[in-house]
Amino acid sequence: MMRNLFSLNKIYIFSEKTLTFIKSVFPVLLILGLTFALVLSPPDYLQGDVVRIMYVHVPSAWIALGTFSTLTVLSIINFIFKIKILEIVNLCIAPIGLLFTCLAIITGSIWAEPTWGTWWAWDARLTSMIVLMFFYVMIIYSQKHIKPKNRSLMFTSIISIIGAINIPIIKYSVEWWNTLHQPASIKITGETSIHSSMLMPLMLMLLILLLYSALIFLMKYKTEIIKVKRSGVKRL
Repeated sequence: MMRNLFSLNKIYIFSEKTLTFIKSVFPVLLILGLTFALVLSPPDYLQGDVVRIMYVHVPSAWIALGTFSTLTVLSIINFIFKIKILEIVNLCIAPIGLLFTCLAIITGSIWAEPTWGTWWAWDARLTSMIVLMFFYVMIIYSQKHIKPKNRSLMFTSIISIIGAINIPIIKYSVEWWNTLHQPASIKITGETSIHSSMLMPLMLMLLILLLYSALIFLMKYKTEIIKVKRSGVKRL
């Protein structure tokens, strides 16, 4: 039963169907999201239209943190149980995390110039995001260049665990230190201070960027499955 579930053909077919679905809905959602973010959502009473950078910056940061947390958990599980499919998943999601980390840093710098008066400051959150970027780079380097595979898994797991310490630092840096960043406007526990007219476009852009992440992941995942099939492995 398990062999049948994890057969390469079934995984490939499922990936293909999911990829086709995402491609069909993504353009419509993208147009809808950009319309709300750039046109229909109101300007901020202090920042004006500059606040629209938030609709890319904030979801990018969330995805960067979520991806690293996922990568850490999967790396530990894979190091213990040596599950081939998790190795492929980690190989595919690490570049996505790096992409959105860089996007969060770049859009944050663009947002900083008109609001802080400078493109860059060694703010606690900006600095910790730079640290996150370097952890992503080290993980990708370990996956690609460290041999044999067992040693690569060990290094990836160690880097992920150490890097995971940085996740709460990024999250709570605005509360632990005096920083230029404002406190979080959206809270899971507690009152959300952002108005619904901005919250809805923000959540929509988060969905769009998550779908884009899934699109990249599935395309990369299909490529890796093809490589495995060519190597003669019948199942993962």
